[in-house]
Amino acid sequence: QAQLVESGGGSVQVGGSLRLSCAASSTIYCMGWFRQAPGKEREGVGVLYTGVGYPYYADSVKGRFTISYDKGKKTLVLQMNSLKPEDTAMYYCAADYRKCAVDRTTNYAYWGQGTQVTVSS
Repeated sequence: QAQLVESGGGSVQVGGSLRLSCAASSTIYCMGWFRQAPGKEREGVGVLYTGVGYPYYADSVKGRFTISYDKGKKTLVLQMNSLKPEDTAMYYCAADYRKCAVDRTTNYAYWGQGTQVTVSS
C-alpha cells in the first residue's frame, strides 16, 4: 500500500509561480496531477510515467506548467509559472500501476490529500 504526500501550494498573484511536490512511499508506474475548482469537475493537469520520465500536459497548462520526477526521492514535482485566476483549484496527486492519462480523472490506485492553489488578480 503506497502513500502520496503532497506539499506546496498557497496563494499567489496573477503571473506568479508555485511549486507542488508529491512524495510517494514507493515507486509507482505512473503519476499525475489533477485539479478541481469549486463547482467544476476534476480535470487532468499532467501525467508522467516514472520509468520514462516524459510528461503529458493538458492544453490549458502547456508552456506554463512543468512536471518532473525525482527517482531518488520518488517525488513528482509540478512547477507552475505564469499562473492565472482560472488555475485556482484544489490540486491532487494521483498514481497508478496500470495507466495514467490527462483525460483519465478517476480509478487511480492512490490519491494524495490535495493542496489548495489560489491565484488572485
